[in-house]
Amino acid sequence: MARLRIYGVARTRAFRAIWMAKELGLDYEHVPIETGPAGARKPEYLAVNPNGRLPAIEDDDFVLWESQAITLYLAKKHSLGRLYPATLEGEAKAWQWSLWAANEVERAVNIYSLHAVRLPPEDRDPKTLAQAVAILSPPFRVLDGALAGSPHLLGNDFTVADLNVAAVTSRAIGMELATTPHLADWLRRCHDRPAARAAVKLRAEADVATPADITRTIARMNRL
Repeated sequence: MARLRIYGVARTRAFRAIWMAKELGLDYEHVPIETGPAGARKPEYLAVNPNGRLPAIEDDDFVLWESQAITLYLAKKHSLGRLYPATLEGEAKAWQWSLWAANEVERAVNIYSLHAVRLPPEDRDPKTLAQAVAILSPPFRVLDGALAGSPHLLGNDFTVADLNVAAVTSRAIGMELATTPHLADWLRRCHDRPAARAAVKLRAEADVATPADITRTIARMNRL
């Protein structure tokens, strides 16, 4: 039996935990529960994550939620000095970029993906889509500048910082990114990694299997 259990359908932020587990080559059990009353709001899952949000993990007897915390934890536990920086300064930079992605990029990327791809065509709002693209322009320029002088966010090697930021921005991979070529190239390289391709495949399958009404509910619940 796998020691690590990852809760959450791959369409959700559980995608990040799955990607990290695959990068690390971990033996894990994926429990693909849905959002809302049919899954994450059930009493048995609320006992794992009282917020009723996805993902969460159980690692032996250790329970952790919040996707960025999960990826940082797994990387430090299993790959200190490789995927997780060995120095205090490198660790701080990994936190910096992870928190930056969550605060500066994530909401607008989700709005973009819903109104560009995921919502049924009749529910997509061109004005909302354009606003999301405009909101993303400044942080994407920041990210492009950070990648102008090195192939990855912390230097030459792929780390948890790249995974966290690339996972947050992954729904924007279909955007027009000609004005941020370093970002575009980095995002393609991150998602061309075998572990990323495997996680993206699971997410794409989950997207296809998601009824339109659930996508509408997700957009409405999150005011997207």
